Amino acid sequence: MVGRGFERKANEWMRLVRHYTSGHRSERIKLLPKNSALLVIDMQRYFLERSSHAYVPSSKAILENIRALIKAYRKLSLPVVFTRYAVPKGEDPGAMGRWWGDVLREEDELSEIVHPIAPSPEEIVLRKSQYSAFVGTDLEKILRKRRVKSVIVTGVLTHLCCETTARDAFMRGFDVFFVIDGTASDREELHVSSLRTLADGFAIPMTTAEVVKRLKLK
Repeated sequence: MVGRGFERKANEWMRLVRHYTSGHRSERIKLLPKNSALLVIDMQRYFLERSSHAYVPSSKAILENIRALIKAYRKLSLPVVFTRYAVPKGEDPGAMGRWWGDVLREEDELSEIVHPIAPSPEEIVLRKSQYSAFVGTDLEKILRKRRVKSVIVTGVLTHLCCETTARDAFMRGFDVFFVIDGTASDREELHVSSLRTLADGFAIPMTTAEVVKRLKLK
């Protein structure tokens, strides 16, 4: 689903999650672009190519929205951090491997970030082997160094890597903004359930258009 159909769906999701948000909370927690960073979680061929057994069909619908956010952040010279799930050869995949019975190895071409949103040479790409982008990476150090106070979460999958990263960011003291039409799951029920949980306790839900508008107001 793309175009206006997806826009209508995003509006429907926002209506569903607003029940779990507080107007006072939204007044207290504001997105200040100059102190924010865009996180692009695991937008890899593994999840976006139809030939992959891990293909997430709804990932195609969010691709243009993420590209628009990346473009806006680059224009303002604000940090964009990409992650890619991949396990180096010889490394024990641990609980993730036992849970899924499957491992995406670092040398596999499917671990590459998809071309339409390929990172520029100066942008940061973090390899991770867990759901959270903070576990086993320098993400927190990178954000602190750049004096980031808020993170914008996009990518796949909403209820796994994106939600876990959002929760971890919150627990580390960052304000979290979760892009409801810039994240995707393999099932809508999981996507919506995750949005509800995050809106209740961890993150401010926003649409791509709302984030872009805030960036332009800066």
